[in-house]
Amino acid sequence: MSTSETPGSAFFLRHEFGIRRLHSLLGIVPLGLYMVVHLTTNASLLNAPETFQRAVYMIHSPGKLLPLIEWGLIFTPLIFHAVLGVWIARTGKINSGQYRYTNNKRYTWQRVTGFIALVYLFFHILHLHGWFHADLWLGAIRPIGFASFRPYNAASTLVDAMQGWVWPAFYLVGVLACVYHLANGLWTAGITWGLWISPAAQARATKLCTAIGILLAVIGVSAWWAAVSPGANDIAEMRKVEDRMYQSAVAAGMVDDNPEKRIEVETVDPGGASP
Repeated sequence: MSTSETPGSAFFLRHEFGIRRLHSLLGIVPLGLYMVVHLTTNASLLNAPETFQRAVYMIHSPGKLLPLIEWGLIFTPLIFHAVLGVWIARTGKINSGQYRYTNNKRYTWQRVTGFIALVYLFFHILHLHGWFHADLWLGAIRPIGFASFRPYNAASTLVDAMQGWVWPAFYLVGVLACVYHLANGLWTAGITWGLWISPAAQARATKLCTAIGILLAVIGVSAWWAAVSPGANDIAEMRKVEDRMYQSAVAAGMVDDNPEKRIEVETVDPGGASP
């Protein structure tokens, strides 16, 4: 080992072949597939709050198994992909300034959007889900606007969390960064796995990945618009719909009676005074 070579970099160089393939694989399965499902589910709010709420009920139908599914198929692969991505980015070199070829620029943007996506996902999960479901933790972060999503009041709490302009702007940049990172990552993964090596094959793959990126961008912007366009009056109407759906779903055995997954709603006594 040379004096400039750290144990970590030596390990990476010895196992670079496997590490890069693991990194690209995790970026597509399960993370890329999950992103497509997630954006499509959120875009269903454009149709109606009922459509979105039914999709969320389906996602939460595993009940107590849901945390295992989330950590096994989403959070753990995301952490591995992010750590490996940062390592690969630190060991690579950006040369788009010296060689202004399209592939070099795409490589640069892949790294840039990767860092943007990492920051975005960290705050996205904190903003809506709070990262951890411990009561003490949630009690500390909810008063400052985090962990604001409630799955059994899906549409109303999502829209309420996106009021103002700061979060909508942040989400629009983050979603588009994730879309580019996935679409361009598909092209890069094809080279990593030897699926398109020749210039002609890479040109065809570029068209395919561009089409996928445009489609995902449309779905992503639709999901974003579904969350940011409604106002306060819409939130009140959404909540009425969600309350009716919740009572019906509990009665039908579709979901458990779980107040922790609902927004706290003030009730009005018969005399008309709020508690």
